[in-house]
Amino acid sequence: MLFALLSVLVLSITGFGWAMFRPGAGSTSTADVIGKGLSAPDGATDILLIGNDSRTDAYGNPLPENVLRELRTSFDGGDLTDAMILVRIPNGGQSASAISFPRDTLVDLGLGEGKTKLTETMNRGKQAEVAKLKKAGITDQAELDEKSRLAGKQLLLNTIEKITGVSIDHYAEVNLLGFYDVTNAIGGVEVCLEDDTKDPMSGANFRKGQQTIQGADALAFVRQRHGLINELDRGKRQQVFMSALVRKVMSTGTLTNPAKLTELVNAIQKSVILDPGLASDVLGFAQQMQGIAGGDVQFFTAPVHLVGSSGSEDVTINIPEVKQFAADLLLSPEERQQKQIAVQARADISVSVFNSSGVSGLAARVLDEISGQGFKAGGSSNAETLDRSVIYYAAGEEAAAKQVSDALGGVPTEARSSVKAGSLQVYLGKDYKGPGTQNFAGDQTVRLDGLRQAAPLPAQAAPEEEPVITADGVPCVR
Repeated sequence: MLFALLSVLVLSITGFGWAMFRPGAGSTSTADVIGKGLSAPDGATDILLIGNDSRTDAYGNPLPENVLRELRTSFDGGDLTDAMILVRIPNGGQSASAISFPRDTLVDLGLGEGKTKLTETMNRGKQAEVAKLKKAGITDQAELDEKSRLAGKQLLLNTIEKITGVSIDHYAEVNLLGFYDVTNAIGGVEVCLEDDTKDPMSGANFRKGQQTIQGADALAFVRQRHGLINELDRGKRQQVFMSALVRKVMSTGTLTNPAKLTELVNAIQKSVILDPGLASDVLGFAQQMQGIAGGDVQFFTAPVHLVGSSGSEDVTINIPEVKQFAADLLLSPEERQQKQIAVQARADISVSVFNSSGVSGLAARVLDEISGQGFKAGGSSNAETLDRSVIYYAAGEEAAAKQVSDALGGVPTEARSSVKAGSLQVYLGKDYKGPGTQNFAGDQTVRLDGLRQAAPLPAQAAPEEEPVITADGVPCVR
C-alpha cells in the first residue's frame, strides 16, 4: 500500500507520471473519506493506508470466480480490513514513519456495542449506516451500498484518529486484486523467512531463507495467520513486505522499464481508492516526498497489550500511550533516542499508589496506568482519606515525579524525606479526576510496541532489541 503512493514519486521523476496522473488523465477511484474541514494541522502530513479483504474491485464490482480462484480465496469475507497503517511525514522532514495496527485490536467504535476488533470497523460502520438510511426511507440498493461503504471507511478513519490523536490528511485503500496485480507488475519482491512454513488455510507454502514472491504467493505471505505465534507476527510480515515493495519500486529496474511502469500505473488505477484531495494532486504529493529515500521510511507497530492465555489473547490498547507514541514519531531520530533513554530509566523507579479518595479500586487502576507508561509497579493499597492528591518523591528525583504527574493529569509533587531513593508515592485524594477513574476491564499482561518489545524486565533478563524495519535490506521474519 505504501508503495502505491511512493511509486508516484518514481513516476514523476521519470516524467512518465505526468502523462498518466495529470488531472483528467487517470481513472483512479475516489472516496471522500476525509471530508471538508475535518483535517487540522498537526505538524505532519498523515496518510491512512488500508488493505481491504474485499472481493470487489475499486469500483465495487464483484470479482469473477476465475479471479477469486487465482487469488486462492472465495467470495465470502466482506470488507474486513487486514492491514491498517498510519504514515506520518513531518512537515519539511526527510523521513517518514509507518505505524501498523494489529487487526484484532479492541476499540470502542462509539456505536453502543462495547469493544470491537479494529478489523470489523468498516463492516460495523456500513451496517449502522444501512439501518439509519432504511429508517429514513431509503430503499434503493445502489444508494444504500454507496453511502454505507463511505460511512464504513469514515468510521474506520475516525476511530484511528481517536486512538492516535492524529488529524489524518489523506486516505488510500487497496483490495486483494490490487495487491495481486501490483506485485505482478513489478516482478515480485524479496522477503526472508526464519523457518519453512506451510499453511493450507492461506496457501502460504514457503521455504526458509530469502526468496522472491508475487501474486497469490504475496497475498498468502501477508495474510497467513495459522502457524504464527500471534497477530503481531502477521503485522511484522506486512511491514517487511511493504518495505520490500518500496525498495523494489525505487530500484533502477523499475524506473527504467516502460512496460513495468505501464503495468504499475494500470494496477494502481483499477485497484486503489484515494481521497479526492490526494487523487487530484498525486504529483504534488510526490514532489512533497522527493526528499524521502527508501531507507528513510521506518515501520513500527502501535503499542498494544496482550491479555489472556497464549494463542487466544485479547489485543488491547491504552489510548494515551498510543497518542504519545504517534506524537513521538515526529521527533528527530536524536530526540527520539533521548526520549527512549528517559523511558527506559522509568523501569528503575518503583511507584506505589495509595487510595485516599474513597473510590473502590482506584489505586489498582491508576497503578495499571502508571506501569503501562513503563514505571515499575510498587503496589497499591488504601490510605486515610485526603481532599488533595499528591506525589511524594525522594531528594533529587523530582524529574521522575514530574513524569508521573504528567501521566496522571498534573497531580502536585512534593519532596519527602521518608521516601526511599528510587521510589515514588502517589496519594489519590477526593480531587483526583485523572486516568484510572474509569473502570478499565482486564489485566495488562504483556506490553508490546514498535520501538521496544515487552514490558521492562530486570536487567539480567532484558530482551534483545529488534532492529527497526526500514526499506533498506531484507530482514528475516517468522
